[in-house]
Amino acid sequence: MDKPPAKSTNEAPIAVPVAKKDLTVHARFGRFAAAVSGWLGSTWAFAAAGLVVVSWAATGPVLHFSQTWAQAINTGTGIATFLMVLLVQSTQNRDSRAINLKLNEVIRAMDSARNQLIDIERLSDLELDEMQATYEKIKTGWTERQKRNPRGPAGK
Repeated sequence: MDKPPAKSTNEAPIAVPVAKKDLTVHARFGRFAAAVSGWLGSTWAFAAAGLVVVSWAATGPVLHFSQTWAQAINTGTGIATFLMVLLVQSTQNRDSRAINLKLNEVIRAMDSARNQLIDIERLSDLELDEMQATYEKIKTGWTERQKRNPRGPAGK
């Protein structure tokens, strides 16, 4: 009997999709937030919001521009804004996490990359400032070398 080929230790683990019935409340909210955020960014959502505002403005003369009339739009927009901020933040957190994981994989896969940069987003602000200063020095050195030794058609 043949043995299956040995796995390389350099391979990343493969995520297995979770069955729908096993979704937690957190996972369900994440899916809901992504779907709602996608819809709220659509042309149709903007048109619907515009229609609500136009309808509200049209009822102003009928309701004699009363305090209740003004309060209705203020309350509605306040609640909608509050909920949308939470949904958008959830979606951005998820997108940011996915991008960081993709970058971590690219760093891990490249032989010449510094693996210390994996999970860099977890560093403190002071550590990130130090790292940024290091890369700014590298960039400054590169820029100075380019000025001394220009390349391309003009430098030949």
